Amino acid sequence: MSQTQYLKMLEKEIQKINKRIDLKILQGEAYFKEARDHKLLLQKVRYHTRRSLAQRMIHLFFRKNLYA
Repeated sequence: MSQTQYLKMLEKEIQKINKRIDLKILQGEAYFKEARDHKLLLQKVRYHTRRSLAQRMIHLFFRKNLYA
């Protein structure tokens, strides 16, 4: 599985959990487990989409020059 496919799968799971959370909120039920799962999935997405320090510095450098 490629990283792109993995990220898409994570996004789909996040959407499913969001729908379950929404339903539980409307029904007045607790959603601790779903909130924990949602948080873990978001951490996985952030881990796989993070950029290195060099990439961030290059982005900041060129972004500022585009608007100058």
